Amino acid sequence: MYPRNLRGYGANAPDPEWPDDAKVVVQFVLNYEEGGENCILHGDAASEAFLSDIPGAAQWSGQRHWNMESIYEYGARAGFWRLHRMFTQAAIPLTIYGVASALARSPEQVEAMKSAGWEIASHGLKWVDHKDMSADEERASIAEAVRLHTEVVGTRPSGWYTGRCSANTVRLVAEEGGFDYISDTYDDDLPYWLEVGDRDQLIIPYTLEANDMRFATAPGWVTGRDFEDYLTDAFDTLYKEGSAGRPAMLTVGLHCRLIGRPGKVAGLQRFIDHIQRHSGVWCPRRIDVAHHWATHHPHKRAEKFSTMENSAFIDRFRSVIPERPAVMEQASQLERGPAHDTVQGVHSLLCRAVRRLPEEDLKDLALSLMSKSNIKQGEAEGQTGVRDRVEMLLLQRTSEAINDTE
Repeated sequence: MYPRNLRGYGANAPDPEWPDDAKVVVQFVLNYEEGGENCILHGDAASEAFLSDIPGAAQWSGQRHWNMESIYEYGARAGFWRLHRMFTQAAIPLTIYGVASALARSPEQVEAMKSAGWEIASHGLKWVDHKDMSADEERASIAEAVRLHTEVVGTRPSGWYTGRCSANTVRLVAEEGGFDYISDTYDDDLPYWLEVGDRDQLIIPYTLEANDMRFATAPGWVTGRDFEDYLTDAFDTLYKEGSAGRPAMLTVGLHCRLIGRPGKVAGLQRFIDHIQRHSGVWCPRRIDVAHHWATHHPHKRAEKFSTMENSAFIDRFRSVIPERPAVMEQASQLERGPAHDTVQGVHSLLCRAVRRLPEEDLKDLALSLMSKSNIKQGEAEGQTGVRDRVEMLLLQRTSEAINDTE
């Protein structure tokens, strides 16, 4: 099976039914990583090199990087409080992606988050890369992050985002079993359900583009107005789509040490002013989105043709082309993925197998299919007409085979 899902909701995304018929959701995430980054004081092998105002920063093996540490400290000492004032004055609640070890080193900031009614989701145990961890190592890190977060905050986290994740992260967090949502994807404008074993796990995609991290990457933002312009264009596009009957969600990612600087934060304030001049805008925490989605769009498991053994796939769709068992055999051997768990997906596999038939076999198949329909033989004249007619009949039969069992 090909595991990547390139279909998603397809052409017809569901109506999210946002509260008060909101046209768009704008959800702000503030990453709290300061004190949880790579540092030999934290038992790491080298200093941090990621997401700072130091151009071309590199890790210093076995050494403290005084400038890097100081930049991160600015986020905790000044940037956080500037953003706290801004969002509490705007009456917009945030979701904090809190690195557990960083939260443990910032008790006043944690109390301010809680007093403001902000959600504190988990951002892992430490702000480090997970790509080279074994599954057992990462599983243990997740468990310790939950334990420490619960001890520091007073409640366990309901949401999770690693960020510097591995290919195992989403599966391992889902298997942990206690998270209302996971955000380690960037693949949609709406939440969706992911089946992980027996668990139906809600995914709320995050963002790496509507994100102040691009102040620290190339190409990226230079001024606060760059960031403002991008966010405004994103909001205006989604607001227009929502007004036309296709509501969606805009996530904005923030970091205390980046957007918290005065030369950058002015653009964020102007963006907040812009969205607050519009009606029909909902600015929730991520946990609010998760509860809404679970209530209004509970998951219903459907048949998965992509995970069937070849023999089961043949048995399932034998009635579509009983005249040519070899065609069904070939179709069953083609690569299948989540995009093939639909009428159109199965039809695509069958058409690919049929297109391999010699011309005479194709004509014979067309005659056989049309003999069981109201199509006249004369309509099959011409190779293009024959193929089109066969594929149309296959679509009809595939749809009947799938929908008659739903």
